[in-house]
Amino acid sequence: MTEPILAPMLMLVGWTFVMWVWMYATRVPAMRAAGIDAARIARKTDLDVLPLRVQNVANNYNHLHEQPVLFYALCTWCVLAGAGDATNVALAWGYVALRVVHSGIQATTNFVPLRFGVFALGSVLLFGIFARNALLLLRG
Repeated sequence: MTEPILAPMLMLVGWTFVMWVWMYATRVPAMRAAGIDAARIARKTDLDVLPLRVQNVANNYNHLHEQPVLFYALCTWCVLAGAGDATNVALAWGYVALRVVHSGIQATTNFVPLRFGVFALGSVLLFGIFARNALLLLRG
């Protein structure tokens, strides 16, 4: 039987692949339209000529490799420490849901105040998982 806390981890990995497909589905046609030869790209700024909507999808894909690393580490800790209780699982699912919403906002309207609010709320949930595990560790 797998640990329930692993399911949100797998879902976020799956969502990252969704954004990967979305990124290439928008970036490749935009590069063709802009006459960019992928073999001649020397630095990331060479892609700054792409439409902002295309850049936003790619930026979100990159963001899914930043803070979520803490999420994966915390969920792994939960499994190893036997702390994958219902509260941590709920916090983990909440975090994943907010990352999906964050992606949707960034890849479409990119309304930064809303995107930041979603990011901040997700960060609070992530901190909740950390704090619960830190307290458990301190209690011995």
